[in-house]
Amino acid sequence: MTIGQPSGASTAMRIGGLLTLGLLWGGSFMVLKIAVTEVPPASTTAGRLVIAAIVLVVLAYAGGHRLPLTLHAWRQYFIMGAFAAALPFTLIGWGEVAIDSGLAAILMAVTPLSTLILAHLFVSDEPLALPRLLGILLGLAGVIVLIGPAALSGLGDQAIRQAAVALGAVCYAGANIYARRLPKESDMTNSAGIMMAAAILWTPVALIGEQPWTIEPSMAAIMAIIVLGLLPTALATLIYLRLIRAAGPTFVSLSNYLVPLFGVFLGVLILDESLHSNAAIALVLVLAGIALARRGRSVSPSPTQGESP
Repeated sequence: MTIGQPSGASTAMRIGGLLTLGLLWGGSFMVLKIAVTEVPPASTTAGRLVIAAIVLVVLAYAGGHRLPLTLHAWRQYFIMGAFAAALPFTLIGWGEVAIDSGLAAILMAVTPLSTLILAHLFVSDEPLALPRLLGILLGLAGVIVLIGPAALSGLGDQAIRQAAVALGAVCYAGANIYARRLPKESDMTNSAGIMMAAAILWTPVALIGEQPWTIEPSMAAIMAIIVLGLLPTALATLIYLRLIRAAGPTFVSLSNYLVPLFGVFLGVLILDESLHSNAAIALVLVLAGIALARRGRSVSPSPTQGESP
């Protein structure tokens, strides 16, 4: 990959990657709801992390990649695994047990706003440009239009669980910034390392805190955890790291505005739910916000990770 001003093709690939992340993460909320209904949040998280780690490590070694053996690299993997996976997966899953999904989607809008601020403070080539700020606010407006301002009326009813979802969103923002400090390895290597570290970190928490061997989940819940491990965890992590390197943390954080959009459209396609006219308006606002935020990027990110073959 040539580092520099993005070409039309590379821009199209980045937008495609962002849409794919929105689809994977948007669909995960529906699947997560099935899992946490029967399996406690930490155990659900540990299950999906173990599955993702196994898949990514096998793929990495099959492709000729080798995980680094240095303490410095694994410290980075454990930090990233905690803030990009273990903590937010569990916090959001615990919050979703009791709060409305529409309100949770609005709370997830904390991610791009937090990323914008953190990137301005800690990333030299992520300035707080006016177009970028306006684009993020436009995306937020699209989410509110989609969900409906009435969803905000539930604020405060489940304050602790709402705070947990918001904290999970802040974890994602921190991970977006920290991702560019990862070892200079391929995206496959770093993805495998992150998931392995997260699984090692969180499996004892689930075993000690929730004793999942006492649970008898249905096949639907088991399949939900498997799907979570394969798609919005393993596959999404690969796409996520590549986009962070190619387009920067603020741009990638905009995927959180696509999550509720895809959630609505998947409900129409899979659950035969009705599509209201405000969904089209919301889609226009979100896509316009992404385009505006993209124009606010004045320089291309510096490469901090190795190229993937």
